[in-house]
Amino acid sequence: MSPSDLQDFVLKRPVNAPLDPPPVYATLREGSPITRVSLWEGRAQPWLVTRWEDARAVLESPSFTVNPDRGAPWSLSEGVVQGSRGFFSMHDDPVHSLLRRTLTRDFLVKRIEAMRPGIAREVDELLTAMTKLPRPVDLVKHLALPLPSLVICDLLGVPYENHEFFQQLAEVMMDVTRDGESLAEARRTLAGFISEQMEAKRDAPADDLLSRVAAKVDEGIITASEAADMCSFLLFAGHETTANQIALSTVALLQHPDQIPRVLGEPADVANAVEELLRYLTIAHIGVQRAAVEDVTIGGVTIRAGEGVIIAIHVANRDPRVFTDPDRLDLERANARRHLAFSHGIHQCLGQPLARAELQIVLPEIFRRLPNLKIAVPMEEIAFKQDTKAYGIRELPVTW
Repeated sequence: MSPSDLQDFVLKRPVNAPLDPPPVYATLREGSPITRVSLWEGRAQPWLVTRWEDARAVLESPSFTVNPDRGAPWSLSEGVVQGSRGFFSMHDDPVHSLLRRTLTRDFLVKRIEAMRPGIAREVDELLTAMTKLPRPVDLVKHLALPLPSLVICDLLGVPYENHEFFQQLAEVMMDVTRDGESLAEARRTLAGFISEQMEAKRDAPADDLLSRVAAKVDEGIITASEAADMCSFLLFAGHETTANQIALSTVALLQHPDQIPRVLGEPADVANAVEELLRYLTIAHIGVQRAAVEDVTIGGVTIRAGEGVIIAIHVANRDPRVFTDPDRLDLERANARRHLAFSHGIHQCLGQPLARAELQIVLPEIFRRLPNLKIAVPMEEIAFKQDTKAYGIRELPVTW
């Protein structure tokens, strides 16, 4: 099949429905749920998976690799992960499980629950400061971005005063329009910063993740390079993704004011509301990437060894076979937690308990403290992130 016969891989979402996946993918999901798409003017032709059942099958199958060096030279993360063993999400077992185990303690649900009072204090302080600013106020700059940045800095043991530095690097690393070398340079710069912070922890260890990872290096369990890359990955991914979800969730709720009482309800109601927002707004804009390490049949389609796959989890999370009326935001949806927003299988997001906690705390407080909140510009003027690995909003002017 020639590149001209293939459906182009589309990132940009419709102007009139910016919270929805590109509509062409719903058509493919119903007619050609596993089909080849064209990347970079046909220079790469990976398979695109759009149904929920097929997506889960690929994500849990050992017949696929996450490692770009093993068969996915078309990777949209090229440059960020190449030569970076510490980016454990881009490695298979046993490297993946070895590195991930060094972090598990800090992301256990019990430990995250203990962080909730601190997160609540951060939310209160940020909202209090925000309400003292002249309106309109950029909710991204003053709440959605600083909250997860503060939280991940506290968890890692990184000084928050460096937030502008690592936020700028994260923006580069999320940008799909950047060339491989600029992405790699941003990764190296961030890893160098983390290395300096970790070295300081050796002289003055604290109750934080960097100190514990530094101890693993001293024990010979992981290398200093792995540790630096691993923690820099947590730093940039741990704040950027949650910031996007906070801003998008705020927009979605303002578009559906009848749903707002659900985020002001009992903890179980709030928890379910967050799951539905994760499903509805799935921010994995470029999908999840894999490559076959052997011939494998998924959904009746044979994918050959070495061929690349993009799992469009934002499209799978709108699959009507799993979610009734999937394009409708329903914060009472009974099976909302079946979403794949945090991926699936052994590579399911390590930080999901932390993301859930932040969202469950901040979203109710936004609407409790600012019951008259509204977007201060027309929807078509909101700057959505159309060319990034994680979908989001650059600026969100609000008033109340």
